[in-house]
Amino acid sequence: MAPRIPLPGRDELDAAQREVWDRVVSGPRGQVIGPLRAAIHNAELAGRWSALGEALRFNTSLPKRLSELAICVTGRRWSSQVEWFVHARAAEQAGVSVAVLDAIRDGRAPYIADAGEAAVYDFARELQHDGRVSDAAYAAARDAFGVKGVVELTALIGYYTMVSMTLNAHGVPLPDGERDPLTPPERGLFALPERRR
Repeated sequence: MAPRIPLPGRDELDAAQREVWDRVVSGPRGQVIGPLRAAIHNAELAGRWSALGEALRFNTSLPKRLSELAICVTGRRWSSQVEWFVHARAAEQAGVSVAVLDAIRDGRAPYIADAGEAAVYDFARELQHDGRVSDAAYAAARDAFGVKGVVELTALIGYYTMVSMTLNAHGVPLPDGERDPLTPPERGLFALPERRR
């Protein structure tokens, strides 16, 4: 899919946009990718977006493996090609098994042996499907990660929902030469199954 809006490079930006661009490049992301390529059209929005994203992706009490799993569940629900492309790799590098990631990608019920990963999957899946979380899934996440962790997990899922919507709405493409990793449903959002128990 071709992008629906211009995705400017640094040389095409005004001074305020370049300041945000340079701050992003010098931070933990190291490059302007994904939704920031769209958000950069509004420098203030892009700056705040980047700061929130960095806080949620790199500075929470959740281990990277669990954060990346939550992002993958969210990206798959929205069939966000760029989000899955970036974060499935990061999740695998952080220790999420390929079998779990493949099951999520393909819409098969994943078997998740790790209690923390199971709590994240159940919480993210329910929040994405139902717009709320059952008492059991909430208690499991709160018991695993504490109050701070479950607040961070909720915010992370919400943020990456916004990321998915932005990538999908504007047609932000994958890097050149890469193929779509996900098969989206013909209509609506992708159905995530309950995990195998």
